[in-house]
Amino acid sequence: MLSYQHGYHAGNLADVHKHALLACMLGYLTKKDKPLSYLETHAGRGLYRLDAAEALKTGEAAAGIGRVEGLGWFAPEHPYSVALSRVRAAHGAAAYPGSPLVAQGAMRAGDRMTLAELHPQEHAALTDLMGGAAQVLKEDGLKMALRLLPPEPKRGLLLIDPSYEVKGDYEAAAKLVRQVHGRWAVGVIVLWYPILTSGLHRAMIARLETALPDGVRHEVRFPPARDGHRMVGSGLFVVNAPFGFSSEAARLSRLFDTLPPFSG
Repeated sequence: MLSYQHGYHAGNLADVHKHALLACMLGYLTKKDKPLSYLETHAGRGLYRLDAAEALKTGEAAAGIGRVEGLGWFAPEHPYSVALSRVRAAHGAAAYPGSPLVAQGAMRAGDRMTLAELHPQEHAALTDLMGGAAQVLKEDGLKMALRLLPPEPKRGLLLIDPSYEVKGDYEAAAKLVRQVHGRWAVGVIVLWYPILTSGLHRAMIARLETALPDGVRHEVRFPPARDGHRMVGSGLFVVNAPFGFSSEAARLSRLFDTLPPFSG
């Protein structure tokens, strides 16, 4: 499906959860003097504007990154804060990084980024944005992952981040995680999923926890961004979670659990 546009949702509480933990994982992985591969199956356009009509229409960024920064969730030296500051310095105060830019800030000489995006306009924008800093493929991300894994360098992280526009995305994502782990046992595999009022994620996670009992699941809950909005939380299932993931996840759990209601 190609109708999903993340510009409406950039900087929401799910992005805060996903990007804060992604930044921390990459921050740890890049401390070691060994090259790294970063791959992403659904990269989007990579850069969003929180003053754009799409973001203002939903108000999700105001209820998300706009609110938690005001509450002081992330110290200036936190990898997520560093990524936000770098992108704002380059693109303006209203800029918000998608996961490709969060990851790019952690990359070093010798590291490799491979990003897949199938939507024509999003792919064009991402290609423009990344320049030569990453290989940007106009390709189904699930097929890309299976085609390229294990990567070179072999050490690395794969982010699987579908839109979940159709129910079949859940089954396909769970299958991909299992297949990737079979081909790339040392890789850090990160699957993001929304927690909806329908509970569609539950069967997927149950299958993954049965197949990969050493995987780590982290979920946070939050009120819907607006009346009728079905997303009430955000989840990550991580295989080979790096050191420090659990402590940062626990810190975020405490923050989300005490998040005050949003007044708008």
